[in-house]
Amino acid sequence: MSVNRYRPHLFVLPEDDANRQLAVGFQLATPTSQIQVLPVAGGWTNVRDRFVADHVSSMEHYVDRRMILLIDFDSDVNRLHVMNAVIPMGLADRVFVLGSLTQPEDLRQMHGPYEAIGRSMAQECRGGDRAIWGGRLLQHNEGELARLRDAVCGFLFNP
Repeated sequence: MSVNRYRPHLFVLPEDDANRQLAVGFQLATPTSQIQVLPVAGGWTNVRDRFVADHVSSMEHYVDRRMILLIDFDSDVNRLHVMNAVIPMGLADRVFVLGSLTQPEDLRQMHGPYEAIGRSMAQECRGGDRAIWGGRLLQHNEGELARLRDAVCGFLFNP
């Protein structure tokens, strides 16, 4: 299903299928249709490049669009800086770079199926327990998560 592009909405661009499944779980835990999980990009550099090539201009046109670039950090915390470097200044408050410090497979080993993890991530995003987001594989997202909450909780969880 497609979002209404003229209302606040969220696109998620996942790096791989594991991240896509996390995003689908997150999507299923929201009571709105204003979130859309895009096709897998096939690598974090492809997420970066596809964002620039396919989404920057449409984000400039659709001012109510927010976007998550969902990547594996592969134990490289500088990857956030690399990703942020391609985000135009005018879009920086609407684009969020999130992901596992290593790989989503490590999250699955600790917390179970991807979609269930994604649902838990959504529950925690709107407030409450920090079992998933506060764990060692996701705690590096704290700054991005705080920005994301401010930008999307109003329309994702209170439609």
